[in-house]
Amino acid sequence: MRLYSLWAKVEYDGTDFYGFQIQASERTVQGEIERALEAVAGKRIKVTGAGRTDRGVHARGQVVGFEVEWRHSLEDLHRALNAVLSADVAISEMGLAPEGFHPRFSALSRTYRYTLLNQRVRSPLARRKAWHVAQVLEPAAMEEASCLLVGQHDFATFGQPPQGENTVRTVLRAKWQEQQPFLTFDIEANAFLYRMVRSIVGMLVQVGCGQISLDEFAAIVKARERSQGKSLAPAHGLCLMRVDYPEGVLL
Repeated sequence: MRLYSLWAKVEYDGTDFYGFQIQASERTVQGEIERALEAVAGKRIKVTGAGRTDRGVHARGQVVGFEVEWRHSLEDLHRALNAVLSADVAISEMGLAPEGFHPRFSALSRTYRYTLLNQRVRSPLARRKAWHVAQVLEPAAMEEASCLLVGQHDFATFGQPPQGENTVRTVLRAKWQEQQPFLTFDIEANAFLYRMVRSIVGMLVQVGCGQISLDEFAAIVKARERSQGKSLAPAHGLCLMRVDYPEGVLL
């Protein structure tokens, strides 16, 4: 029996989860992974995640870390875990974690994608993964507004810190892409405030609808007042795409 310190990349459909973080009486992603580990390893094992996605938010590249005693190969452990995990969550990759690795604190950046379905009629096939916006949107205006987010700013307008009081974050990239009838918004930052991406998307849609101007959006960003950024996009359009670490940390 050998003690392994591991990292794992996790993909999940967040529709039927009450977020990532474990809760006493609700189904969560962390709880589901810990249930699978207990079933395979025969003991309770705590899992640490790179980010605490909200209820209904999806992930393609969530990263978790854990320690487990295991007598077989890592490939066998990988297969065993996916065999007992529920259909809406899977471990896509897994490997040995370097000394001192922490899924959250070792990360350099996170990238989220928000998906909009911009057409008059709703789509039952897209209802779990995209926010249906029936109004005609102007992607060029939304792209111009998103450029104002790049750099180090105080984003207090768009969310609250998970802990402490620091609301300054560094956005490395904020980009809209159009593939009608879908619009996708990719945003990468060193860290995010609670509900920050959903608040940003909610306000950018108002720009796209012509409800607020570019100058008004700029003023809202600079205001650092949460009361001005409460147009919250629904959770189901959001997906944690990837978590990036220093080169060579995850092999």
